Amino acid sequence: MQKFKRKVFYLGGFDPRGVRFYHQLYREQAGRYTGLAGQAVTVGGRRAGPDGSLVSVQWDVVNEGAGVAVDYEYLRWEDLIAKVWIRNPLPLAWRAARAYWGHARFMQFGRMRGLRSGPVITILYPPAFAVLIPLLLALVPALALSLVLPWWVGALAGIGISALLSGRLLAKLVVPWLLRFMTYHGALAANGPGAELDARLDQFAARIAAELDGDWDEVQIVTHSAGTILGMTLLRRVLALRGKPLPDHVVMVGLGQVVPVIGLRSDAGWYHADLAALADKAFRYVDISSPPDGAAYYNVNPLRLVAERHAARVDMLSPRFHLFYRPENYHGGWSNKYEAHFDYLRVGDRLSPLDFISLTAGPRTVDDAVAAFRTIP
Repeated sequence: MQKFKRKVFYLGGFDPRGVRFYHQLYREQAGRYTGLAGQAVTVGGRRAGPDGSLVSVQWDVVNEGAGVAVDYEYLRWEDLIAKVWIRNPLPLAWRAARAYWGHARFMQFGRMRGLRSGPVITILYPPAFAVLIPLLLALVPALALSLVLPWWVGALAGIGISALLSGRLLAKLVVPWLLRFMTYHGALAANGPGAELDARLDQFAARIAAELDGDWDEVQIVTHSAGTILGMTLLRRVLALRGKPLPDHVVMVGLGQVVPVIGLRSDAGWYHADLAALADKAFRYVDISSPPDGAAYYNVNPLRLVAERHAARVDMLSPRFHLFYRPENYHGGWSNKYEAHFDYLRVGDRLSPLDFISLTAGPRTVDDAVAAFRTIP
């Protein structure tokens, strides 16, 4: 039987864990898919991409029962993320304060709130919690102890308790990660990609352009989280290199899209130009973003941020995770916000046409998967 051949390019978010973590995650989720679908999906080992390991890493995926063979290529930028990943809480607090001042000056919060109110809360709660939680954890025990002990003993005890507990509680509420995310993207909006990321995006574009006319039945350009921001810039570069429309079998998929974080900054002229340049280009884009995901912009077409009309064929979908997870496994609530943002890359307790393994290793094309998903009541 002739196999359906698929090429997948994956561009991930602002995460320093990199290719080893994501390869293992894919392997685990392929195992879940195998158990649910009855189709054995095997995931091969990692190998360096054709342009060297700093640019991409590849692995083979075979769904023998469905007759699908996948060449999966992970586009690497975790080394660049590691260079700007602030670990010390004091420099992080200082840099975040400066970044939020920039967001206050340039972010179109009114327009953002009109699009989706959830991400506004997600953006604003980290600095508030970063101040209030350590303060309350110090103040409450200090006041209580000062009733029976000298004030200075209560103050020292409160500071110690706050130092011991606040870091864990803030991490559980995803505050440090969000502060890093907003700090980085504030600089990205104001200053552009910079020399290293700019060169890496050019390398990614060259890799994708080189494969578009290959012997593939489908080519997917999959972006996740902050990768959806860079994905728009990347797609503009691919189209410029190609100099003609994309083949019909090429589709871009955005998972947990966060483009307005840059797209609604009034000082991000370089990014507005990238979005505007895509407005008259014909291509296929499928956006899968969950309304309960406080970091994602459900039903917000990134191309409409700068243009009234566009030539792309766009579908905006919610993955409706609640239909595919048992209640005890569903990532809801404040403490699960970080995990919920990664459910786009997982397989639930019931198969969805839009779960990550079904999309990338299943027998349906993206268009067929979207059509099948729309039939689910």
